[in-house]
Amino acid sequence: MNRKFLSFPYLIWMAGFTLIPLLLIFYYGLTDRAGGFTLDNVKAISSPECIQALLRSLKLSCISTVICLILAYPLAMILKHSKSRNSFIVFIFILPMWMNFLLRTMAWQVLLDKNGVINNILSFIGLPSLNMINTTSAIVFGMVYNFLPFMVLPMYNVLSKISDDTIEAAHDLGANAFQTFIKVILPLSVPGIVSGITMVFVPALTTFVISDILGGGMILLIGNVIEQEFTFSNNWNLGSGLSLVLMIFIIISMIMIAIFDKDGEGTVF
Repeated sequence: MNRKFLSFPYLIWMAGFTLIPLLLIFYYGLTDRAGGFTLDNVKAISSPECIQALLRSLKLSCISTVICLILAYPLAMILKHSKSRNSFIVFIFILPMWMNFLLRTMAWQVLLDKNGVINNILSFIGLPSLNMINTTSAIVFGMVYNFLPFMVLPMYNVLSKISDDTIEAAHDLGANAFQTFIKVILPLSVPGIVSGITMVFVPALTTFVISDILGGGMILLIGNVIEQEFTFSNNWNLGSGLSLVLMIFIIISMIMIAIFDKDGEGTVF
């Protein structure tokens, strides 16, 4: 009973800042401004503007997730094998996460701007400047930079739990390095891969800050459409309805984690 009592602050926090906001989103998303039940807010996702923004968001989030996966897996393997220095290297990966998300993104705006640091260096060495800011490439770059640690840490957490005895047993049975990776290491690291993909894909799909800053507000993602409905149009009903559509992807990601990471091996903490 004492342990259950200690959980009350957490339950109050979850109710106040998670359950109640979700219930409000459902209420506004399934009602019109007069308070009557309607599905028009959810059906609005099929409008040309919304469907184009959703498809663009899916495309960019998939690209950034694949890039993070390609970069993160070797990094996680390096972390696993550098046991004498892994604490410091993990600290280096976590360090940027201590800085405000908005400040990190604005820093890259300074770097990628037409008159930014990178183009100034290129002009100094006699190379032509590059048009990097306000492009989809800049948005993908911002997503990869901000969300890469969320891919690395779950993979590292799973890979670090793979015993060296398991790998040595595979070698003793005649498997070479490639066969050991394909048949032993990769299957055992699936929970971390699934958790990493989920932790990158979902925030990349729903983000609007990165596209606002690095896309100049000219490249609308579905997160930007929802944000505009809440802030500029003051249409909470439509914004909530579109948010309910995005919750489908969140539910799918939770189902994937429940299937492939039943023991929670891919959790960061």
